[in-house]
Amino acid sequence: MFWTVLGILQKRLVWAIPVAMVLGLISGAVMDPRPLKPLILPVTILMIYPIMVTLDVRNLVADCRFRLLGLVQLANLLLIPLLGWGLGRLFFPGDPLRAFGLLLMATLPTSGMTISWTRFAGGQVAAAVKMTVLGLLLGSLLVPFYAVLFMGQAVDLDLLATLKKILLVVFVPLIAGLGTQIVLRRVYGDEVFNKRIKPRFPSLSTVAVLAIIYIAMALRAQTILSNPGQLLEILPPLVLFYLVAYGVGTLAGRALLPRGEAVVLVFSTAMRNLSLALALAMTVLGPEGAEAALVIAVAYVLQVQSAAWFVGRADRFFGPPPA
Repeated sequence: MFWTVLGILQKRLVWAIPVAMVLGLISGAVMDPRPLKPLILPVTILMIYPIMVTLDVRNLVADCRFRLLGLVQLANLLLIPLLGWGLGRLFFPGDPLRAFGLLLMATLPTSGMTISWTRFAGGQVAAAVKMTVLGLLLGSLLVPFYAVLFMGQAVDLDLLATLKKILLVVFVPLIAGLGTQIVLRRVYGDEVFNKRIKPRFPSLSTVAVLAIIYIAMALRAQTILSNPGQLLEILPPLVLFYLVAYGVGTLAGRALLPRGEAVVLVFSTAMRNLSLALALAMTVLGPEGAEAALVIAVAYVLQVQSAAWFVGRADRFFGPPPA
């Protein structure tokens, strides 16, 4: 029953996230949300750890597709972060915390859903796994430098302190997750791990995602309820962000890559690691990070809906998959 409920939440994330947002708003309006602050770090680690258990780093050295690899890294390490920074400057010139939320999600590429959406659209799943692992590692290392470079004067960020929090939130769970994976593979074998154990871990991360969204909304409830129109202010830059990301990926994929790799390019650049962005917003900035987290929480809904829309039109953009 426990795993069934978690599986339902994961499949209904597009509805579960708004529910968590509303519950957070209600809680923050009727009670003091400050006791929730100590939960930010443990919930953040719980969010990241299950993802690390499912990563297979062996994919990093298998079947290198250098043109695809170069295009994805050019987009994820340069073009998309610049897009996020530019939209933040354009739409939130007087609100550096929201601009920081946009920059965070733009700097952290790909998530587990990149692999799922690639499979649904008939793309190269093995290449999508490689892009996901590389995106996680490279994006995590770049975040503190991009944050200080683009936002250092507007947001109170210390490079060394930010690096330490990245190590705590990303690389400690990474090492623990890989260690857990090694132990489980040895105890149960690769087949049982891949078919029965591995699929359960992402649902644990989903619960933590909903919890951190609930906390972020509770902490910002009074501000949001005093001006509910600010939620609508967040939508235009996010819509533009995804339109540009999908558009650039589609055009480059059609021109430069075979169909299977073109699908990987789109989902490796348009999909952002919103779970990790949410975690870092709440840990790097502390309670003030709830303002940045608000942008990322709204992006969750748009990202899932846009990916589902694109899957239904992948054949129109790239032609049918080969038999």
